[in-house]
Amino acid sequence: MTVKAASGQGFAAGTLNRSSPPLRDHALALLGRYGIYLFFVGFLLLAGLLAPSFFSRSNLSNLILQIVPLAIVACGQALVILVRGLDLSVSSVMATAAVAATSFSGHDADVLPIVLVALAIGVMTGLLNGFLVVRRNVSPFLATLATMIVLQGLRFGWTHGAPSGLMPPLLRVIGSGTWGFVPVNLLVLVAVAVPLATVLHKTTVGRRIMITGGNPLTGRLLGYRTDALTIGAYVVCSMLAAVAGLVLGGYAQIVDNWVGKGFELDSIVAAVLGGFALSGGRGTIGGALAGSAVLVLASNIVLLIGLPIQFQIILKGLVIVFAAACYAKR
Repeated sequence: MTVKAASGQGFAAGTLNRSSPPLRDHALALLGRYGIYLFFVGFLLLAGLLAPSFFSRSNLSNLILQIVPLAIVACGQALVILVRGLDLSVSSVMATAAVAATSFSGHDADVLPIVLVALAIGVMTGLLNGFLVVRRNVSPFLATLATMIVLQGLRFGWTHGAPSGLMPPLLRVIGSGTWGFVPVNLLVLVAVAVPLATVLHKTTVGRRIMITGGNPLTGRLLGYRTDALTIGAYVVCSMLAAVAGLVLGGYAQIVDNWVGKGFELDSIVAAVLGGFALSGGRGTIGGALAGSAVLVLASNIVLLIGLPIQFQIILKGLVIVFAAACYAKR
């Protein structure tokens, strides 16, 4: 009896020890959840030390203007990553939407048709991506890469390689204008990020997306329409890319066939930096926004301290390595 009691006590003690995570694991869990925000604050302090002009109103305003287009795309990319996918076609959607915008007369009266056409491009692209991934079991990499190339061909065929026309004045104001100190395009980001975060983190639909990404089999066993949720994620991602294309086109004011070039990889890196797992089912919209800010901030610091522009690429590569290391650690 004594042996049994001791054995039972030892089992209970072992169970208690295993169920009580060490302080180190708890600290790592908190760092994994909030590390990107600490990293962002640290980057801000470093920028202020290296270049006192960083905190000037004009530089901060310009910084936000640059962050917003990437942040909008990153929100959509994050949604696709949540369901175990990725979207390489976002940059091509951005360019196609921007080129379509310059195909109108260039007056403010055309803004509504432009927005509708851009959203239609996003919806059709997202449906095609989702169909290939869900119904034809094509890998997300190949499916979205093919879509990207198709859009490029259509865009070059439409413009004959040389887009002409201007963005309407209203879109130029949205892309590059400020209201006092606040950039106008920040209002677009708020209008995108707040509803998306609310749906994702506060509603049943959001929980189903998380479960579908974390374990698709569990989602199907629970009766969720996992295929519809996955296709919906691709559609929303492409629609947000189209919106970002209009915002970035308004910021640049002159549109070419390569608007948004590089955003496909930057948006993935921003999401992973922000805590999204490439295996799906984990991440927050706030993290994606912070990851986008860190990427743009890194480039801004390089310019402020007077280093050659090539260092932007080097620093971005180091940030990507850091993001990959953080993902492997998680």
